Amino acid sequence: MMDWTDKHCRMFHRVLSQNTVLYSEMVTSGALIFGDKHRHLAYNEGEHPVALQLGGSDPTDLAKCARLAQEYGYDEVNLNVGCPSDRVQNNMIGACLMEYPEKVRDCMSAMQEAVDIPVTIKHRLGIDNLDSDELLHHFVDTVKTSGCNTFIVHARKAILQGLSPKENRDVPPLQYDRVYKLKQAFPELEIIINGGIKTLDDSQEHLKYVDGVMMGREAYQNPYILAEVDNALYGTNQQTMSRIEAIEAYLPYIEEQLRQDVYLNHISRHILGIFHGMPGGKQFRRLISEQAHKRGAGIEVIQQALAKIKEFN
Repeated sequence: MMDWTDKHCRMFHRVLSQNTVLYSEMVTSGALIFGDKHRHLAYNEGEHPVALQLGGSDPTDLAKCARLAQEYGYDEVNLNVGCPSDRVQNNMIGACLMEYPEKVRDCMSAMQEAVDIPVTIKHRLGIDNLDSDELLHHFVDTVKTSGCNTFIVHARKAILQGLSPKENRDVPPLQYDRVYKLKQAFPELEIIINGGIKTLDDSQEHLKYVDGVMMGREAYQNPYILAEVDNALYGTNQQTMSRIEAIEAYLPYIEEQLRQDVYLNHISRHILGIFHGMPGGKQFRRLISEQAHKRGAGIEVIQQALAKIKEFN
């Protein structure tokens, strides 16, 4: 979710669900060690529980970054071994690491030793021709010796030779049954399933076989799905806010960020999907898309877009 799940996005998602664990966009270890660490690590206190997702392959560097995550107050640090981006492959980051389970184990061990917060991993079913249940189970069996207990599994393999990162999100077929088999083989581990999950009904079906569900693109493109999560999956019994109420609840945060000289379009891009499939949704998106990027654009842009919605509802 690089360039998507920044702190503004996560804060909006927290308005919709109080219990969902929120994950940062992947940050490379080099960006934290040699770049502007505060820019990458800053978040809003209201985001908890929130996890920092790291990309890297050097145990020492990842241990340093895990310590930074703990110092900043993150609730979890996650190593991404699933991203198929060309940018990360060239630096031995992401899905290409699945070819080297011992290296991943060493990275996870270093991170575990560095912090007290949970250290988790996200990975694919396999890569290219290294794609069998035997190899997947060997990968998990090796990495778990680091002390890692939580494995988030994108139920597709990554095809690093021949497919673009975008194609890798859709072209390799989903194989949910292989994640179920992984849970059967390692009942002591927390296995969380990811990939192509679009509804809470689908999520509840998956939870018959695994311990958790991670949503990515659907939660971003259709964020209102999160408004039902607390009741449906966490067993709370509270009134679900409407889409309009969700935007109204987010307005004070937008105003606060504008006072800190954040550009409106850096925030508003994350709310464009809230009226997905609803009357007035296109008008809402169009007005914000056309106005939020302009110099001096303020909260009135969002208020005008809401007024468009109210005309239809």
